[in-house]
Amino acid sequence: MPLTELILTENVPGLGAEADVVKVRRGYARNYLLPRGKAYEVTAGAVRQLDALKHKRAQREARELNEAEELARRIGKARFIFTLETGETGRAFGSVTAQDIMNRVKNELGTEIDRHKIVLERPIKDTGEHEVAIKLHHDVTAQLVFQVKSAEEPRDRGAEAESAATEEPEKKKKHRFFHRKKEEKKETE
Repeated sequence: MPLTELILTENVPGLGAEADVVKVRRGYARNYLLPRGKAYEVTAGAVRQLDALKHKRAQREARELNEAEELARRIGKARFIFTLETGETGRAFGSVTAQDIMNRVKNELGTEIDRHKIVLERPIKDTGEHEVAIKLHHDVTAQLVFQVKSAEEPRDRGAEAESAATEEPEKKKKHRFFHRKKEEKKETE
């Protein structure tokens, strides 16, 4: 397979970052990278521009690292409380997932993060304090600490059930679809 050397002008996932000299198949270069301006061919003039691209790459990486560190500090300070419905046995009906954590961080901190960066082996179904790692950058990992609490049930729930049982039950009607139409016709007559 004939290969060609290119210099990348921007980050291409799975291939490299800007200022990288890569060897790719000619069809990939001709049909995708070159028309979209993601790369250009290696020439004597292009090698001289390589320093400018390396400088641009260094600035971008430094900016991304600073943003990730700042976000990690904000996430480290944040304390969230998630509420789950639980049954009589204390088992949760729902769970806290990476999507829930992502939405809460977006709403509370105003910063959107990818849910795939949240390291959560399985959804959280038990109450208590939990700590989850969030990989913001390949050098920066934030630790998010949050509480999962049970939704409080009404205290008089048992009393309400007893009072409903002691009242005289009204005459129950069967609510089948076909019978209901007949009953409504009789009442209107």
